[in-house]
Amino acid sequence: MIWMDQKIKVLAISGSLRQKSSNTALMKATIGLAPEQMIFTVYDGLGDLPHFNPDLDVEEGPASVRELRGQLKQADGVLICTPEYGNGVPGALKNALDWLVSSGEFVNKPTAVISASPSPMGGNLAHASLLLTLQMINAEIVEKGKVIIPHITLKLNQEGEITNLETRQELLASLQGLEQACSRQV
Repeated sequence: MIWMDQKIKVLAISGSLRQKSSNTALMKATIGLAPEQMIFTVYDGLGDLPHFNPDLDVEEGPASVRELRGQLKQADGVLICTPEYGNGVPGALKNALDWLVSSGEFVNKPTAVISASPSPMGGNLAHASLLLTLQMINAEIVEKGKVIIPHITLKLNQEGEITNLETRQELLASLQGLEQACSRQV
């Protein structure tokens, strides 16, 4: 059981490299809804990772990969917000996960997965693919933390604020599920 003053460290990752990404805006808006005991670090090195190469996946490895692994080791949980590109997970996010297959940072790590898209399907194919990858690397997928948001451009305003009450409630439930899962681990 977590004590009320104990902080929960969460690593937040956007699957988009786009400057004005609606998923990055959604991730930041979700962080803004979190209770104060949840402390977020936004991972911003997705574009700095080299293409995955098993020959480079050695103990030391590339500095950017060590940085990602280090941030994951320090985190009690993970929040991923991703768009869908070409009916799948964006290449940069998949590449990051490929670097984590052999190292074990995701093993039993409580993880919330949110996909959002302007399409009516909400990035459901990327969501399903991402869940498969995370299950393979033994992440603890939080049941309440699986959220698909269609028509995201109608649910965030220009300032990146959530304008849709139902979406806000889903994100709050996701955070609550992540908080509970992390509390059991801390």
